[in-house]
Amino acid sequence: QVQLVESGGGLVQPGGSLRLSCVAPANIVIIYSMNWYRQAPGKQRELVASVTSGGSTNYADFVKGRFTISRDNAKNTVFLQMNSLKPEDTAVYYCNADVRISSSQRGNYWGQGTQVTVSS
Repeated sequence: QVQLVESGGGLVQPGGSLRLSCVAPANIVIIYSMNWYRQAPGKQRELVASVTSGGSTNYADFVKGRFTISRDNAKNTVFLQMNSLKPEDTAVYYCNADVRISSSQRGNYWGQGTQVTVSS
């Protein structure tokens, strides 16, 4: 089992910033894509941003220009820098990774989620 550990959530005022982090175990052989999803109350989980092992990024339209995803391959860590936060960004944010654990095992794993609340 692969455990992804997230941190960085919290309460912030509209227009503020937060930086989320997600660390994957050091014994993973290869990390392909690392992704951030979010789920607001009563809504489906949605993709926020993703980054490949080569550094290519992709963003949902609702965060383009405000959020930046990055990764530190040496530390198996992905970050989500969130600027100009809006109340509608309030959600539980989940880290997700597509990884290879061994030569014969590849899987998709989730973190436990971190709450982001944007409110005045």
